[in-house]
Formats: sequence, C-alpha cells, structure tokens
Amino acid sequence: MALTAFPISPAKPLTAITTIPQFPHNPKTLILQQCKTTRDLNQVHAHLIKTRLLLNPTITENLLESAAILLPNAMDYALSIFHNLDEPDTLVYNIMIRSLTYKLSPLEAFLLFKKMQESSAEPDEFTLSSILKACSKLRALREGEQIHAHIVKCGFKSNGFVENTLIHMYATCGELEVARRVFDGLPERARMAWNSMLAGYMKNKCWDEVVKLFHEMLKLGVGFDEVTLISVLTACGRLANLELGEWIGDYIEANRLKGNIALVTSLVDMYAKCGQVETARRFFDRMDRRDVVAWSAMISGYSQANRCREALDLFHDMQKANVDPNEVTMVSVLYSCAVLGALKTGKWVEFYIKKKKLKLTVNLGTALIDFYAKCGCIDSSVEVFNRMPSTNVFSWTALIQGLASNGQGKGALEYFQLMQEKNIKPNNVTFIAVLSACSHAGLVNEGRNLFTSMIKDFGIEPRIEHYGSMVDILGRAGLIEEAYQFIKNMPIQPNAVVWRTLLASCRAHKNVEIGEESLKHIISLETPHSGDYILLSNIYASVDRREDAMRVRDQMREKGIEKAPGCSLIELDGVIYEFFAEDKACPHLEEVYNATHDMMKRIKEAGYVPYTADARLDAEEDEKEASVSHHSEKLAIAFGLIRTLPGTTLRISKNLRVCTDCHNATKMISKVFNRQIVVRDWKCFHHFKEGSCSCNDYW
Repeated sequence: MALTAFPISPAKPLTAITTIPQFPHNPKTLILQQCKTTRDLNQVHAHLIKTRLLLNPTITENLLESAAILLPNAMDYALSIFHNLDEPDTLVYNIMIRSLTYKLSPLEAFLLFKKMQESSAEPDEFTLSSILKACSKLRALREGEQIHAHIVKCGFKSNGFVENTLIHMYATCGELEVARRVFDGLPERARMAWNSMLAGYMKNKCWDEVVKLFHEMLKLGVGFDEVTLISVLTACGRLANLELGEWIGDYIEANRLKGNIALVTSLVDMYAKCGQVETARRFFDRMDRRDVVAWSAMISGYSQANRCREALDLFHDMQKANVDPNEVTMVSVLYSCAVLGALKTGKWVEFYIKKKKLKLTVNLGTALIDFYAKCGCIDSSVEVFNRMPSTNVFSWTALIQGLASNGQGKGALEYFQLMQEKNIKPNNVTFIAVLSACSHAGLVNEGRNLFTSMIKDFGIEPRIEHYGSMVDILGRAGLIEEAYQFIKNMPIQPNAVVWRTLLASCRAHKNVEIGEESLKHIISLETPHSGDYILLSNIYASVDRREDAMRVRDQMREKGIEKAPGCSLIELDGVIYEFFAEDKACPHLEEVYNATHDMMKRIKEAGYVPYTADARLDAEEDEKEASVSHHSEKLAIAFGLIRTLPGTTLRISKNLRVCTDCHNATKMISKVFNRQIVVRDWKCFHHFKEGSCSCNDYW
C-alpha cells in the first residue's frame, strides 16, 4: 500500500478531537463514533499512517466507512484514501459503491463496479444490491438486466436481499411484469419482498394492483408493517377506496401506531383525497408533531376539495410554526391562490423560491404559470416560462391556455407553433387550449384547420371538450346555423355543456329559434340550472319579446330554480374579501355601500344606463336599478377603489358569468376612475381599460 502523508499548515494548529490518554490498538470505536468532522478524521488518519495500523484491512474499512458514509461532505477524502489502496477487497468496494450511489453519483458507482469486476475482488450480495440501486437511480434497464444475469450465474437467485432490490430495479424502470415474475418466482416471499412489489406498483401508479396485492397478503396471512400500510393508504386515496382506508385507520388506532408520523400523514392524505376533509383535519390536529409532509398533505387536501381559503389559512399557520414549505406545499398553495385570485400570497411563494435559491422544477414552474395566468398577469406567466430550465407539454399547455383565457389568442397560437418546433408533442389538453385561443381571437379558419390537424397529424381522437370548443368558435363568430349543424353531425352524443355553449352564442347573436332548441336539449340531458333559463330569457328580452322573457322567469319560480348567488373576491394587502350580491352582512357594510353609491353616481353622469333585465327575479320595478347596482363585483370594485391608491389595478374573481349590466358598468368605471380592472368569471378573463374590454363584448 502506498502511504500518503497529509500536510498540516503550522498557521492553524490542530486541536485534539477528544482527550485520549492512549491511542487504542483497535480504533474502530474512535473512528466510527468519535470522529465528527473531516478534521477529526484527518488526525486519526495521520496517526494510522504513522503507526502503520492503516495496513490492517479492518481499520482501513472503518476509516473509509466514516469518510464515505458517516461524515457529511467527506466523499473526496474517502476517494483519496480509496485510490491509494493497492488491492481493495470486496468490503471496501461495497462501502464505496454504496456511498457513491447515495451521496455522489450512481454513474460513478457503476463505473467503480466495472473496475471491481476487473479486479480480484468478488461481488457479494451487498455489492449486487447496491449496484442494482444505482441502476434504479439511473433508470439503466439494460445494465440492470446484465446484473440480473450475473446474479443467476453466480447463484444469488435465492438471496432475498438481492431479489428485493431486483424487484425494485425492474419496477423503477417501468418493467412491472418482469418485477412481478421475479416476485412470483421467489421460493419464500418475506415481508420485504411484498413491500418491494407494492412500492413498485405505487411508483408506477398502478393503484388497483396495490390493493389487489394487499388483499392477497391478507388472504395468505402474510404479516404487514407500517411500510405496507403507507403504500396501501396512498392507493386508497387515489382510488377513493374509503372502505379499505377506514379499515386501515381503525387498525392504526387499535394497534397504537399513531406515533408513526409517516403513517398518520398517509392517513391524513387518504381521507383528504377521499373527500373526508374534516376527518383528515381531526387526525392532523391530533398529531404530536407535524413535519413538512404532514402540513403539505393537509394543505393539498383543502386545495383538492376547493376549500382554498382554508388551504391558505393553514399555510399561514405552517409559517407561524416555522416549518419550511417544500415543492408539494408550494404547488398546492399556488393552486389555491390561483382559484382565489390571491396575487400577493402567490407572489410571496415566488419570492421564497428565489430567496431560497430553489430549483424552478417543471411542476413548480407550471403551477406559477397557471397562477399568474389565473390572476390576469399573463406577462408574468410568460416571464416564468422563459426562466424555466426545462419544460414539458404541461408547461406549454398552461401557458397557451393562460394566453387564450386572457384574450391573447394570437400569442397562444404563436407559442403552439414554437412548441412544435421544439419537438414537444401536444396532447389532447393542449388542443383544448389552442382551440380556446381560436375562439377568443375569432380565428375561425385556424380553428377548423387545427381540429382537422389534431386527428390527421397527431392521431388524437377528439373528445367532447374539443367538439364543444369548435361549437364555441363557430358560435362566437356568429355562425350559429353552422354550429348547430356541427352538433347534429357529431359522431358522439353531445352533452349539456355543448348545447349550453350554443345557447350562450344564441344570446350574443339574438337567435331565438336555435336558442329555444338548445334549452330543450339541455333539459333532456340533465336538470338545467338557473343560468340556462336566464340565457333564454335574455335572448327574448334582446328582441323585445318581454312576455316570453317573463314566462321563462316564471317557469324558474314554478320549478323552484333559484339563481345561484353571485360572489366576488378581491385581495387587498394579502387579505381576501368576499362579497355577495345585495350583501347585507359584508364587513364594512356602510363604507362599501356608500362607496358603491358614489361610484354608480359618477358613471351615470358619464353616460352609463342600467340594464335592469339583470335584476333579481323578485325585484319590483322601482327596485331593479338598486338591485343591479349591488351586484357582487360592483361591491368589490367599489371597495377596491376606496382601499387602494389611484392607478392601482383591481383584480376581481367571480363565481358566475359576468352579467351585461356589470360588464357595461365596469367598462365605464375603468374610464371614469382611470383604472385597469381585471375580472375573472367562470369562463374567461375581462381586462377593462379606458372604457373597453379585452373580450370585445362577447363572453
């Protein structure tokens, strides 16, 4: 063995690691337990060289284990020791391959394994297990198959430890059938093997197989553990299998396993994904300690249940608890911010990402693109997209959809073209986004060509959403008869959404006959909601058929169909304020209504005329003007005007389609008060500026 002395600078005298009266003849405990830093190890290493104890293979292995595995940031030191060994044995190679796999580079581990094969050291079960894990990390299926052949050739086929990592390798590389053959071929299947197979199915999102395999375990009386239950609970959440999930929950309670934070977190996640958010919260609140995964599971549960305000409230509690969020937390928070239009909170998330120098992953970047787009800040979406180190079809689709819904249809088509130039293949959701762009921009021919190209060039079979988008394109352009015939010729049965899209176009273009036909089809397919009747009533009113308009409203009353209350949200200084139409219980009631009265007075002086057909059904004639002036978005806008500085952009989110009167009023407000106002209704964005709207008065 070549001995190398490590120079020590006299300017920095070393301090003793610990007070050791005499250096032990067998320093294993000293090396593995008392060496806490590289500097400590350096002193021990120097002494071993001096005393020639380094020639003892066991002591060398202890030194390597400490440097390569136990100490942080000491891998280079371990490599320097390793490269100076004349003939490393199997145990030394095992230490280095294992540490390279987990700490530095699985590729380096694989290269070292090849070097080992060329030496006199023979791989054992620990070598093979470590190198199979390296193959898993690299998704190196071909190399993994070669190692499998070596395992069979050298007689390790019956070794359960090796076989488990083999199952894991095949499952990680997507070869589930091969993994299952290895599993089924085991002479004895220990619990670890079952867990490896369950983890493989889980990794590949084969949730049904996870549940089936668990039932097989129960049938055969195979003992399971917490690792098993975490896999099965994850599957139960994805399958909404509440019955099995509750059974596991009862098992956890009965066997006092609630101290396992990972297991209880999986239980919280399962209940939340099965729609049992209150039950999930009870388990969450009872946890003795909560790590970032637990907080993220509960926040995600609220987000997925569209209880977004509660998601953000819990996120603020997480910050107070000094728990740093991870990527999963941030994606859920950004989704909730997007739904609520909570721009300030979402901007804080991006600031946090930059401050912590976190990688802008595809998932996180896509969530940011979607968030900014849904807050009406489409320029910020483009900026995030351009900063992302890597993108995928979902990133491109989110940007294209954002541009489309914000009235930038031509920009959306430009990115769709660029996407193809970058060899990113669009999926069916991308085509929904790009057809939506054509609809908003009035690009009828482009829409027709894209619909054809989708089938012909990309082999994507149109779904009901694509047909609905084509109806919207034609209807928006006033081609009502063509849109009607398009529906009649569809190869699949049109649903109520398709007919509702046509009905909305009939309202915009005052086509009574096809509007009536559309409502009949909606009624035959599902229970219509108030918006369907109101659209037809508005069509009658637009052609002066007042009696028919009132008849439709009377039908609504007779059938007990009530119009859903309008609700609008505005975020000011990080606080979300909620307003309902004619709200008498809103915070700052007097202030809000006084501000609304003054706002309406000023726009009337500028030429605004109330469209009282949008008043509530039971309003008397002399109440109708007051009724429309107290719609939820007007209350929110008035509140925003008095609570923000002049020139500040106001951002409103509404649960319903913007009515004609509010659309007319908001255009006038933007002009009179010199404000940009962004209103997001359930269909699209309206960017109001200087008396006009980005939707060109069709929505």
